[in-house]
Amino acid sequence: MTEKSPTCREIIDTVECVFRGKREIVQYVLAAVLARGHALLEDVPGVGKTTLARTFAHVLGLAHQRIQFASDLMPADITGIGIYDQGKAEFVFKQGPVFCNVLLADEINRTTPRTQSALLEAMAEGHVTVDGVTHQLPSPFVVLATQNPREFHGTYPLPESQLDRFLVRLSVGYPEQDVELELLKRHGAPMDLSELPVLCDQASLEAMMAKVDQVHVADDVLDYLHRLVIATRDSDRLELGLSPRAAIGWYRVVQAMAFITERDFATPDDVQNSFLPVSIHRAIPAGHKGGAVDTIQAETILRSSLESVPPPM
Repeated sequence: MTEKSPTCREIIDTVECVFRGKREIVQYVLAAVLARGHALLEDVPGVGKTTLARTFAHVLGLAHQRIQFASDLMPADITGIGIYDQGKAEFVFKQGPVFCNVLLADEINRTTPRTQSALLEAMAEGHVTVDGVTHQLPSPFVVLATQNPREFHGTYPLPESQLDRFLVRLSVGYPEQDVELELLKRHGAPMDLSELPVLCDQASLEAMMAKVDQVHVADDVLDYLHRLVIATRDSDRLELGLSPRAAIGWYRVVQAMAFITERDFATPDDVQNSFLPVSIHRAIPAGHKGGAVDTIQAETILRSSLESVPPPM
């Protein structure tokens, strides 16, 4: 597997040419992609969420589209629509921007729940249904979504069913002081993405995904992961813990993180380190009344669960 691992390192290094100082965030986005999942990037406006997503799409060399979510966006603006062709005397399906390999869903929580749900089938099944006809999406299909914290004006909290479709949720955070100072010295001018090399294509990325599937997860490591899943369900401080779908996705993230760090086997550290990114958006604190979830409270509870479950010796 060593012949593929440098490619992972090159992808991360190249993305960091634009999105500097956040290597761990870059690693987890790549892990989500290699695990055939979707990533949700959440933080305050202006910290580079969209830049990170666009850079990834470019470096991976895949067909990508961007949707700017807004309150007036309609489901058909995402999936596509049937248009009547007078010459053929029939309706012809016009594909929407969801028909791509990498979809950049920008500020996904600024549109209505009805429109948000238009992505649900695509994220879960890899296809969309319009006017009763199912249309297959290209493979791989990855959603890199950004959202601002829900307490900001004009946002609509994503429902649990859609949050569960995201494999990881990542908080970008402010840049390090030296990185921000360098950006200011460039007068805020963004780097031209066309200057970056394209390191992958569809075939090479799918080959990497196949390698991730071969990463060995020993029984004791798998048992550790499962005990943590059960701990989230048994906690009296959580109303909703990790689902079986979340557990399966977490397993794949653990494999992907091992692959990225040039190993063909997973360790308990892979499980521990990926616990919060996989679970933070899925854990619902007890007594939650709906609407925005207090992520600080959820993180505190999850860290307590992590500390309560001993890793394998």
